[in-house]
Amino acid sequence: MPTAKYKRILVKLSGEVLIGDQGFGISPEMIDYVACEVRSVYDLGTQMALIIGGGNIFRGVAAASYGMHRTSADHIGMLATVINSIALQDALEKRGVQTRVQTAIEMCAVAEPYILRRAIRHLEKGRVVILAAGTGNPYFTTDTAAALRAQEIDAEVLLKATKVDGIYDADPALDASAKKMDNVTYLEILKRQLRIMDSTAISLAMDNGLSVVVFNLKVRGNLRRVVCGEHVGTRVRGASEDD
Repeated sequence: MPTAKYKRILVKLSGEVLIGDQGFGISPEMIDYVACEVRSVYDLGTQMALIIGGGNIFRGVAAASYGMHRTSADHIGMLATVINSIALQDALEKRGVQTRVQTAIEMCAVAEPYILRRAIRHLEKGRVVILAAGTGNPYFTTDTAAALRAQEIDAEVLLKATKVDGIYDADPALDASAKKMDNVTYLEILKRQLRIMDSTAISLAMDNGLSVVVFNLKVRGNLRRVVCGEHVGTRVRGASEDD
């Protein structure tokens, strides 16, 4: 049986991954697929926290662009992440995975408040912790929340699970000659404005030596491969990480 390279990880899931073929909302097939992929890592014994975006339901930046106040738009976006988190919790528990949802915005009727020591205790007990509502503050994305929470829980790596197979030197949708990079530095991402994560998240990861791996979640088994140390997607190395 493969063994895990990492003892504790944080996985950032794009909300768009849950859309499937329906164009909006939560696809039952896709959320079950994600739960299956998470279960495959859970079975390795790796301690795992998850953060999921809300872009399949509502995007605060997009709403702000047509006149909604950015603070209001971002709060709606944070609530969308709570919806996704509860849906993912249900799918995971149907597969026998013990979970806890913690939110940065207090709503005790549906989830625990985010308390760092409690989150770590859940991880130590083998529960998957789903961290919802971003940082609880407007103007910060779920990417930034992921970089922040990964540092707080002492995750060894931040895994960004998306619908693309890594980081390219240009936008492949606009430039047919764009090439995928197996490894990239934080500074390269910032200088080239490679928008795989927002600049605040990248800067936070860089300042704290947090390793990041960007990979395609829609390839079955990729999450487990990354956790087992296979080179999948693109790696942004932390200063203290060895090859």
